Amino acid sequence: MSRPPNAAAPTPAVPGPVSTPPPPTAVPRVLAVLALVTLAALIPLFGPAAALDGTGEAAVPATRTLSLLRALLFGALCLQIGEVFAESLARRIPGARALPGVRSWTPYAAGAGVLAALGLAAIVSTGNLLPHHLHDIDFGALSRSREGMLALAEVNAFVFAWLLGGARSPLVRLLPPATVVLAEALRAHPPTEESALFGSALTVVHLSCAAAWAGGLLYVLRRQRAWRATHPGEAVALLGRYARAAGLLLAALTATGVCSTLRRMPPETVLDQLFTTGYGRTLCAKVLLVAVVALLALAARLRLSRAADPLSAGVPARAEVVLLAAVVVASALLTAMPLPIRW
Repeated sequence: MSRPPNAAAPTPAVPGPVSTPPPPTAVPRVLAVLALVTLAALIPLFGPAAALDGTGEAAVPATRTLSLLRALLFGALCLQIGEVFAESLARRIPGARALPGVRSWTPYAAGAGVLAALGLAAIVSTGNLLPHHLHDIDFGALSRSREGMLALAEVNAFVFAWLLGGARSPLVRLLPPATVVLAEALRAHPPTEESALFGSALTVVHLSCAAAWAGGLLYVLRRQRAWRATHPGEAVALLGRYARAAGLLLAALTATGVCSTLRRMPPETVLDQLFTTGYGRTLCAKVLLVAVVALLALAARLRLSRAADPLSAGVPARAEVVLLAAVVVASALLTAMPLPIRW
């Protein structure tokens, strides 16, 4: 049917402005990282007073500084050991060598470790007191004591880790942090302690497994983020391999942790000292954090096997990383607490 002569032609519809979602921003992520760093710093700063309140125990000199430095040192170990551990898992996935990688954080971790080890060595050089002036520090005195030699070994190990950060051999990259782990184990159990070598062996296993667990998960999540868009199958396979290995690491951590606790506190005094000593209270806080981390790890594993989108397992895994960072800080605080009395 023809249009009447006086009828106006229909005006074509002009599309209105299309609303587009705002571009992703890194501000929330940066704020979250800053909040975590602040929280991690607050635990050593205010934790000693809360843990020792009402116990009648005197704080170790420079407790807060020791906790902060040792938290930085433990974090550096986690990044270095965890990266080597997670890379070994990734290499077992078919075709993974051809997939995009992620930037190594080993040089940055080693640099942070050098600063932490130097700070700890400075405290050791002044008789485990906090130096107030540069002339109070006597690094030459470190070579005259066992604790000083161990502190020097840690500084040198982190320097070598920084120099060897670009090495391709996993064994070469693992040697410096392994040296630090051994030095920390020997420092924590002096020869005057009963069965000191057994205690050092427990600490070596405990610290190595903790570093592989925490640092390994962080590296796996970074790899998963790089792969999930183009290679989701490999991303799921990597997280699955890590989940199976993490179960063994948790078992080793639990066994060595229980043995170490019973060495510090005899079985008949454990329940009492867990709530009446600074060491026991800090240990309780650490155990509670590890229990929550274990639940998050279980949730992630269930999502891997049952969820419609296995990559959704990354949500509880990211929360697990955050709490593992808190566990690292709590462990650092534990090393600065006065040891409980063996009744």
